[in-house]
Amino acid sequence: MFVDDLFGPASVANTPDPRFKLDGSDLEVYFSPEDGTSARLIELIGGARKEIQFLAYSFTSDEIAAAMIERAKAGVMIAGVMDESQVHFNTGTEFEQMQSAGIALRLDGNPDKMHHKVIVIDRKIVVTGSYNFSASAENINDENTLVIHNAELAERYLAEFQRVFGLAKP
Repeated sequence: MFVDDLFGPASVANTPDPRFKLDGSDLEVYFSPEDGTSARLIELIGGARKEIQFLAYSFTSDEIAAAMIERAKAGVMIAGVMDESQVHFNTGTEFEQMQSAGIALRLDGNPDKMHHKVIVIDRKIVVTGSYNFSASAENINDENTLVIHNAELAERYLAEFQRVFGLAKP
């Protein structure tokens, strides 16, 4: 978190109470690069039992993609939409690798940027925030990630996923 004019990797790891309850829901707060966001996302993905849906502006993280591919091979249904401009122009995109592994991926149908950064796991966990699924988000940028354990909220995010997926290019 920003302290003493320090950003990115120079910032101090000082996230107080990263896990807490709010109105009956478990929440987790992560700030990168200091809180190890990627490791937690990989742990959550690895715990998926039935399905994962995601919307990603930028997805270049080999480790997060590998976790999703592993779950897909284990029979977890995974579907996602990625921003078309990022897939075509961003170095290291995971689109083709994940699609080749059988993950149902589409390119967004938005004429501008599809700027979502969301993962919904088993219809009960929502991951959202400014964190792109990338090495830059993990190691360089100041980003925030919120993990919300709430099935009702997950259904709202799934409705947005279905809308975006329905408009996306197969």
